[in-house]
Amino acid sequence: PVQERVFRQVGVTAQKTMRLLPASGRKATQKVVVVGDQDGVITCFGIKKGEVVPVFKTLPGQKISRLELGGALNTPQEKIFVATGSEVRGFTKRGKQFLSFETNLTESIKAMHISGADLFLCASYIYNHYCDCKDQHYYLSGDKINDVLCLPVDKVNSITPVLACQDRILRVLQGSDLLYEVEVPGPPTVLALSNGNGGDSGEEVVYGTTDGKLGLTQITGSKPIPKWEIGNEKKRGGILCIDSFDILGDGVKELLVGRDDGVLEIYNFETADDPVLRYDHALSESIASIQGGCVGKDGYDEILASTYSGWLTGLTTEPVHREGGSGEELKLSQEMQSKISSLRNELEHLQMKVLHEREKYQQSSQSSTAVSSVPAFSVNDKFTLNKDDASYSLILEVQTAIDNVLVQSDVPVDLLDVDKNSAVVSFSSCDSEPNSNFLLATYRCQANTTRLELKVRSIEGQYGTLQTYVTPRIQPKTCQVHQYQIKPLSLHQRTHSIDHDRPMNTLMLKGQFSFAEIHSWVVFCLPEVPEKTPAGESVTFYFQNTFLGTQLESAYRKGEGCFKSDNISTISILKDVLSKEATKRKINLNISYDINEESVRHTLKLIHPKLEYQQLLAKKVHLIDALRELQVHEGNVDFLLPKYRSILEEADQLLEEYKRQPAHLERLYGMITDLFIDKFKFKGTNVKTKVPLLLEILDGCDQDGLIAFFEAA
Repeated sequence: PVQERVFRQVGVTAQKTMRLLPASGRKATQKVVVVGDQDGVITCFGIKKGEVVPVFKTLPGQKISRLELGGALNTPQEKIFVATGSEVRGFTKRGKQFLSFETNLTESIKAMHISGADLFLCASYIYNHYCDCKDQHYYLSGDKINDVLCLPVDKVNSITPVLACQDRILRVLQGSDLLYEVEVPGPPTVLALSNGNGGDSGEEVVYGTTDGKLGLTQITGSKPIPKWEIGNEKKRGGILCIDSFDILGDGVKELLVGRDDGVLEIYNFETADDPVLRYDHALSESIASIQGGCVGKDGYDEILASTYSGWLTGLTTEPVHREGGSGEELKLSQEMQSKISSLRNELEHLQMKVLHEREKYQQSSQSSTAVSSVPAFSVNDKFTLNKDDASYSLILEVQTAIDNVLVQSDVPVDLLDVDKNSAVVSFSSCDSEPNSNFLLATYRCQANTTRLELKVRSIEGQYGTLQTYVTPRIQPKTCQVHQYQIKPLSLHQRTHSIDHDRPMNTLMLKGQFSFAEIHSWVVFCLPEVPEKTPAGESVTFYFQNTFLGTQLESAYRKGEGCFKSDNISTISILKDVLSKEATKRKINLNISYDINEESVRHTLKLIHPKLEYQQLLAKKVHLIDALRELQVHEGNVDFLLPKYRSILEEADQLLEEYKRQPAHLERLYGMITDLFIDKFKFKGTNVKTKVPLLLEILDGCDQDGLIAFFEAA
């Protein structure tokens, strides 16, 4: 792909709502684009001589959450199906509606897959399978379902649906029953059949995750076989869409990937096993759908992407310059000149229209009967915990340019630097005592910025709300408020398993509480726990602290809860918060705990390498100015010791790293102090007076001395 071109804009689009219809006619290779938006409009168009040619357009309605193509098996898939609310509608390629199927789902459809007469639908937690619009199978998932597909029936000779669930699991079904679960490295957002058909076996499924990982698993009749997995070393966005298409023309289909930070990637299979990134291209918005095919001109394939705000952009293999002599290249072709002329006329017409509407608005707003109306705008937001640096990433995407974003928090949080962020940030002083206002920061965005990424790091044990006030560049000025919960154990992330050999502390709860009540308390305390009460009588969740690497096991049922962790501070936070939540509901709790002294030494050994590294980094950064001054005066630094010369050589990287993690050392000091206080709190001793002595020992950075102080106090 060498050239980017924009075809047109529709309304705001959801994930997987744009497809290419098969080319019609014997000799035709150009495909027709069909896209559904959140205004409920289906737009279908083709391209002829570089111009958009409409095929059909439906009237507005409920927002379209998914768009799929269907038809009889082994025939061209040219029937268009859309999911709107709890209804599925079917249209012919000419735009005539032939199906309106109102499902029995109580929630809106989130994911859809079509295979012949079989329709697979998912709401938040519910999966339904219909055949010829008749209910066949039903399944209630343990966590939110993000996507669904079915292995090709003509290859595997059975109906095998696969659900991508938020708890990092692919659930493989047989009828209404769970066949088995596949653990994946992150919460899967999208599923696709490998090579577009499941590979040679028909069993190969590609998945993409919210944290940007990509993998392929073979879904056999009895067990999963992992084939390959690609991490996210470049720290790119989460994956929203996947397609397979031979864009390089080498006879092997490449993997096309669209991410939520606007990066489009092409992977090819050079070694025939693991895919290799061959090409990437950055768009300014998240890519909701991606397709490969011939759209703009016969003989030239391209990749078509639809972005969040509805832009349909193509990356084409058509060369920028036409073949011919240099004289021909200098002259614009007649076709191009007429196109530029028509575009100029269209632009002038639009400018006049905008001017007329603006005058009309000014007159109506000044009249005595004027009624103020707030313009509606759509915001796409994502608040996720990053395992790599134990920080929360907050992504805000608006369908129009952002003017500014005000960030406010009633709990202490650190705002971290984001490389991709071009906005200017200014901090306001705030009063933390009477109003519990710990952070007030304003991000002023540059013109045409529609996407803003922020990073915050919270402190475990301090919980509350982070609020953003998003103001776009529209008139009259209006703003939307979005709230994000900072939970008591905010740095914990769900994991599939834990190390049971670690020294563990145990907290036991007993009382007259229901399964739903204790589940709601766990949801309040910990991220990534499904809000819906799990099916069954009991449940166990495993977590890992992304900052320290400590772990937590949470097992509970009606009237009983057991929490185990190798970090005493985690147990202390849970004890305080669960007691408070039970008191609010006037429920008496019988709390008992078993503290393992060895766990303190174990936690200190986990923290110490991080502490040592940060202290050394801080010392090096403090030396940089003095060493640079010495370099200016002396003109030569050969007389310096090698360790000081290396500090000068790495000065820029050291300063960059220190700037990215402003309060890292203070956070580690705070965690060790909390660990010290919590250890003795369970013994009924107040050791706050000994904290200054502890800080002195921390400055010395002696692990043995630190452990001895903890044991002797």
